[in-house]
Amino acid sequence: MVRKWLTVAALLIGTSAFAKVSVDSAAPDFTLTGSNGETVSLSDFKGKHVVLEWTNHLCPYVKKHYESDNMQALQRKYTEKDVVWLSIISSAPGKQGYVDAAKANELTTNRNAAPNHVLFDPEGNVGKQYAAKTTPHMYIIDPKGELKYAGGIDSIKSANPADIPKATNYVDQGLTALLAGQNIDNKLTPPYGCSIKYKG
Repeated sequence: MVRKWLTVAALLIGTSAFAKVSVDSAAPDFTLTGSNGETVSLSDFKGKHVVLEWTNHLCPYVKKHYESDNMQALQRKYTEKDVVWLSIISSAPGKQGYVDAAKANELTTNRNAAPNHVLFDPEGNVGKQYAAKTTPHMYIIDPKGELKYAGGIDSIKSANPADIPKATNYVDQGLTALLAGQNIDNKLTPPYGCSIKYKG
């Protein structure tokens, strides 16, 4: 039986510069520098569930989830369960959302955010490796290093915080399933938000 791969790129338009990332296949490894000067590789976390969150603090859709404490609540809930949460900034220098390490740490503190690391991808290589298109764009990787979810944080595509309680939170749903040893029902959903401000 031919396996039908679910691909992130299949949901996106104009992805010729992007890799074709497949759900239920190995997540591409990467190495980035964090906001505290640390070097972080995805492979460092083999054996753990990992969330990748593409972010841009000036994006209204990101603000929706941070100013409501929705994103931080997810970070706290799952890092307390030994899930690794990596927030990735792929905004290029001079473009919206680009920050230096000091600003990134200030944002983490002021927003009471709780990722394990904030990582910088100013060249956009990792974002394109994952076909990341929006902020936020969310990914879940299992302990074997397989990509198990890619898409939106939830089911209502708006910048209005009032929609959060009415939405299905796909990240919460997916992590709950995986931590219980179950499969994710919605493995691939359309991301929504601001376009990532890639270099070039």
